[in-house]
Amino acid sequence: MEAACTIAELPCSTYCGAMTFAPMGIAGLLEITPRRLSDERGYFAELYRVDAFARAAGDVAFVQENESLSERAGTLRGLHFQSEPHAQGKLVRCTAGALFDVAVDLRPGSPTFGQWAGVELSAANGRQLWIPAGFAHGFCTLEPRTVITYKVTAYYSAAHDKGIAWDDPDIAVAWPDIADPATLSPKDRVQPQLAQLSGDLIGGGQPCA
Repeated sequence: MEAACTIAELPCSTYCGAMTFAPMGIAGLLEITPRRLSDERGYFAELYRVDAFARAAGDVAFVQENESLSERAGTLRGLHFQSEPHAQGKLVRCTAGALFDVAVDLRPGSPTFGQWAGVELSAANGRQLWIPAGFAHGFCTLEPRTVITYKVTAYYSAAHDKGIAWDDPDIAVAWPDIADPATLSPKDRVQPQLAQLSGDLIGGGQPCA
């Protein structure tokens, strides 16, 4: 499937004082840009505010925060999700290096089911991506020693840990040319295609009209 439209093609965003929340081409996804107050010493930024986030994305409670380091540029991770009742929303940011972050809509009844959206996150641009429950998530690093951190709305559950092939032709993510399949984990090398998953193993989040 083709990617949903990029943020540059969308006319509206919500400014909440300390940060801007901009919708992407798939309902629910938000690109978040914290406002940096800079001077000769550097900058200060508010990265997360409960009140601003609730206005833009609804009431969300984070229960766990994760971090991973990828030594090589071109490292692929994903596409990962957790099935119900442990589906996870993720607030993703890059704290070192740069990466191409991808979300795939798995929500039942969604008009964009199976479509993807992507955005570059880096330590330099400071952007974040809000991915509601009901999406698969993956990324490709663009620089060596890239670090990704993300808050989640449900605890990790090995029994509900699922995935989809990074190169599923029905999803057709346009990965960066640097993406190297040799960097995939043993688990991600054998993930099924979306069409092979039964309905009870995908979805989560809220059905879309």
